[in-house]
Amino acid sequence: MAYESKTQNAATDELSRAILTLGTVEECYRFFDDVCTIREIIDISQRLQVAKLLKTGATFNQIAADTGASTATISRVSRCLNYGTDGYTIVLDRLEKQDKMSETEQDAEES
Repeated sequence: MAYESKTQNAATDELSRAILTLGTVEECYRFFDDVCTIREIIDISQRLQVAKLLKTGATFNQIAADTGASTATISRVSRCLNYGTDGYTIVLDRLEKQDKMSETEQDAEES
């Protein structure tokens, strides 16, 4: 059974497909700079950092100090991690895997 979002419609399907076409970090910056306000980009990236820190076991106070996120934002992200649709988990696991692969490649180059 496919996942259906509460926001799913033809326009958000197209947005999702558009994001999937982006092939580099630079392309992502260019797209999001055109589509989002600076504040929206900062807020989304902050939420991802909050999720990353929550997964490492950081406390709300540590996360607030490190990211500048409000406790309300941290609580919302925590709720999504614990009771959401696993969106954060999918992305964070893939990023961690990419980081490990990059470290392995760097170690091999240095040897």
